[in-house]
Formats: sequence, C-alpha cells, structure tokens
Amino acid sequence: MLHLHGHPFSSYCWKALIALYANETPFEFVHMAGDLPLSEQFPGKVHPGGHIPVLVDGEKVIFEATSIVEYLAVHHPGPAPLIPQDPAAAAEARMMDRFFDNYVMGNMQRVVAAHFVSRDKPELGLRQTPIATEIEGATTKLRKAYRWLEDWLGSNALPPHVSLVTCAAAPALFYGDWVERIPEDCRRVAGLRAELLALAPVSRCVEDARPYRPFFPLGAPDRD
Repeated sequence: MLHLHGHPFSSYCWKALIALYANETPFEFVHMAGDLPLSEQFPGKVHPGGHIPVLVDGEKVIFEATSIVEYLAVHHPGPAPLIPQDPAAAAEARMMDRFFDNYVMGNMQRVVAAHFVSRDKPELGLRQTPIATEIEGATTKLRKAYRWLEDWLGSNALPPHVSLVTCAAAPALFYGDWVERIPEDCRRVAGLRAELLALAPVSRCVEDARPYRPFFPLGAPDRD
C-alpha cells in the first residue's frame, strides 16, 4: 500500500493526489498533524527541505511532487497518461510542468509567503503589513506568466488529461487566480482553468480542501 504524507490544502500535494485519483491507485493519505511542527513529523525527517508531499512505497521514499508523479507513471501506471510516450512530447510536458511550478505557483506562493511573514503577532505587540514591493513584484510576474501561457496556448496543445501537466497546472491556476485574477483578455488561460476544475480528480482535491479555506492568508474568495 502506498502512503502519501501531506495536507489537502497544499497545492503541491494536489499534484500527487490528482495523479493518484486519476488512475484510481490505492493509497493511504497520511494527514499532517496541525498541532505538531512539520520538522517533528515524518516528512520533516525524510525530506531534505522538510516539505510535503512525501510518498512511501514499501522501503522507497519519494519526495518532490513532480518526482512523485514521474514515479507513479513508471511503477504504478494506469489509464491516465501521466507522461507522454513520445520522448519529444514528454520533454515538452516536463517543460510545462516547470513553467506552472516556477512561474505560476512560484509567484503565487511569493505573495502568500509575504502575508504569512507579516502576520500580526498580538502576543508580541506587533502589527505588520506585507512588503508591498514583494507583492507587486510577484503579481507582476504572475501576470506575465498568464500572458505567456495565453500566447503559448494559441499555437500549442497540452497533453491529454490527466498528465504531469494537468497535475501541475490545476493547483497553480486554481490558487494563482485567488492571488491575482486571470485577466479578461487571457481567455484561453481562464478556459483552461475551468476545464481543469471540471475534471473529477481535480474537483475532488478542491472539495477536500474546502474546510481549510479560512487559513488562506489573503482571504479565500467566494468562488470555485
């Protein structure tokens, strides 16, 4: 039995969960304890950076969401084409995986991190506000990523769902739109987001994460 250590509100955990759900791969989800520092829990002890998700398959421990999807494609394949068979298509899929992680998810998380770091600490008598330059820098790059993707989608097609790209794009666009709305003139990007959220494995992640929305530091919007 596979064990996935993570949290249902984590965008990177979604990457692994979408792949597992798409292929109906049997696994046990090990929910991180909220009252215990991550460093004292299993992922914090086996992951070099102390992050989630972490997949355990027997004696094998796999960390990093992209690597988990790649591992599942090799060792636990199913009907969902997680990695394209054609080497050229696989290379492009990996490129897009990096795009969504680094330029959409990465900039979204910069904004979230800015709010986390600046949270008020009434017990210390501190009241802080997020660093405006950090948020503006991240949202500017997020808008640039949306524009690049809009243009790319005009002459390229993503691999069939559910692929590595699906696993990366769904959480990135879901949470990215919460931080910086997809512009009205990026209709292809907005359409892709809606298409991804309609997929059963993605919808399941959205619903499982719904109880934790009050913890979103910017305030979760009343949509999705």
